Amino acid sequence: MSNITSFNEQKKLNYSVREAFKSLRTNLLFCGDEYKTIVITSCVKNEGKSTISIELAKSLSLAEKKVLLIDADLRKSVYASTYTINSQAVLGLSEYLSGQADYDSIMYKTQYENLDLIFAGAVPPNPVELLSSKKFEALVRESREKYDYVIIDAAPLGAVIDAAAIASFCDGAIMVISANEIRCRMAQDVKEQLEKSDCKVLGAILNKIPLKAGSYYNNYYRKYYGKPKKGGIYGYGHYGAYGYASDDDQKNQNVVLANNTPAPTATEQENLSYEIPTAVEQTPVDKDAVLRSIKKGVKKKAARKH
Repeated sequence: MSNITSFNEQKKLNYSVREAFKSLRTNLLFCGDEYKTIVITSCVKNEGKSTISIELAKSLSLAEKKVLLIDADLRKSVYASTYTINSQAVLGLSEYLSGQADYDSIMYKTQYENLDLIFAGAVPPNPVELLSSKKFEALVRESREKYDYVIIDAAPLGAVIDAAAIASFCDGAIMVISANEIRCRMAQDVKEQLEKSDCKVLGAILNKIPLKAGSYYNNYYRKYYGKPKKGGIYGYGHYGAYGYASDDDQKNQNVVLANNTPAPTATEQENLSYEIPTAVEQTPVDKDAVLRSIKKGVKKKAARKH
C-alpha cells in the first residue's frame, strides 16, 4: 500500500468532546466481537456523522485496534476536501465498484498507524446500485477479516436510501441525531428502515448539544468534571489539592485538610495543652485566660437566647 493521506488536525477537540468519543469507543467495544462492521448514518445532512465517523475511527486505532474507515457517502463526500490533506486527486470507492480501479489503488494509509481509509471517489450516476452490488458486499466481508473494525460513513438515510443498502452487509448501525433539530417521528422512521435491512441498531449519538450557561448538559458536565478556574482545587485543566500538585498547591492542600479536621469533643477540650509549636516564635498563652474568655462567650450566647 503506497497511497498516503493525512487527516486535518488543525482543530483540536476540547476535553469533554474527547471524553465523549472515549465513552463511545468503550460502548462499542462492549457490544462484543461480533460487531465489527458498523455503518454510521443520520436523518438529514449536516448532523456531524462524518466528523463522528472519523473521530471514532481515530479513537479505536489509538486503542490498538486495526481500523478501516470507508467513506461511502458517494453523493456528497467532504473527506477529500475538508477532513484530509491531499496534494492530488484521489481514487475511491466509486472507481473500485465501477471497475475503474483496483483494491490497492483506493487504499490509503493515514498518520495513525492502525487506521486506513477509503475515499468515496467521484460522484457516480448510480450510487444505490453500486452500494447494493456483490462487489461492495465482498469488499465489506473481506475487510471484516483483515480489520478489527470497519467503520462505514453513509449518506443520510432520511434523504436517500443508500445507508439501508449498506446496512444489509453490516453487523450494526449507529444513528447520529442533532439535538433540537430532528423530530422524534423522523428518527423512528430512520431506525425502522435500518431494521428492515436486518441490521441491528446499536444506538444513537445525540450531537450538537448546546452547552450554554444554564443548560442541562452544561450543568451536568460542570457538576461532574468541575469548573476549571485559576486557584481552584477541582476541575480538569487545573490540578490543585486533587490530583497532581505543585509544592505551593501541596501547602494549600495541607491547609484544607487541617481546616476539615473534626472539632474536639468536650472531654478533649478540657485536655487541650495549648502548646505553641517550637518552630514558630510566639508569646506564651495564658490557658486560664483563654478558658475564661470561652466561658464568657458561652454565657453571652445563652443570655441572648433567653
